[in-house]
Amino acid sequence: MSLPDYRSIGKQALPADPHFLSLSQHSPVVQLNVGGQLFSTHVSTLRKHPDSKLAELLSRPPKARADAQGRYFIDRDGSHFAAVLEFLRSDRLPAENIQEVHREAVFYNIQPLIKRLEEAPQLFGELVGRQQFLSRVPHYKENIEVLVRIARAEAIAARCSTIMICVLRTEEELGFYDNAISSLEADKESVVTFGPWKAAPSVRDLLDSVKMDIESQGYRVSIQPHVVEKSFLSRSYNYFYKLTFTWW
Repeated sequence: MSLPDYRSIGKQALPADPHFLSLSQHSPVVQLNVGGQLFSTHVSTLRKHPDSKLAELLSRPPKARADAQGRYFIDRDGSHFAAVLEFLRSDRLPAENIQEVHREAVFYNIQPLIKRLEEAPQLFGELVGRQQFLSRVPHYKENIEVLVRIARAEAIAARCSTIMICVLRTEEELGFYDNAISSLEADKESVVTFGPWKAAPSVRDLLDSVKMDIESQGYRVSIQPHVVEKSFLSRSYNYFYKLTFTWW
């Protein structure tokens, strides 16, 4: 619950001292300033999970600084703190911004909230499904960084940057890699290769993950199959895709 900014209670100004908020001196109502957003709650709410950083705020001496009005100050974005506070008050989980609230729960070390959020479908699918799959794709994170770096290098005076990627689902396909690369007319040195991997998800799942993880960094990308023309006495290889960054 947000509070109005005030500088006095009755006729006395609040001193800029965290000890002012000690239970031995005042009521068990705690005022918090989280990155400029103001909240008020009961001491027992913050102490609900003793191992959390919020419970540590009330240790003696206090482990948090006070702002100019004597409120506990937490130097962190307060956008999702209300959801954290609501869980402490009522055990109610947020209906949206699950990943963002999870990050806050991890920061404040509120283990019951972390566990409950990780059991929610949105995070369960990400952590147990997609991330477990990607951990089995060799050099996945490094390849994402390479794609972005190449795209930015080729963006000079251009609306789009196009990078070729090669996706090899199995060890058998890896055996055809050299022949497939030699059939490609594009610059072979700039082709980024993913796979093979030993997990159920398909090539489409891998491509969706690539797109999702690059777009999460703020880029606009699209992925289309690149068909290598089949020449006489040669086979065609459907391992290649064009990943296009659009800059404006």
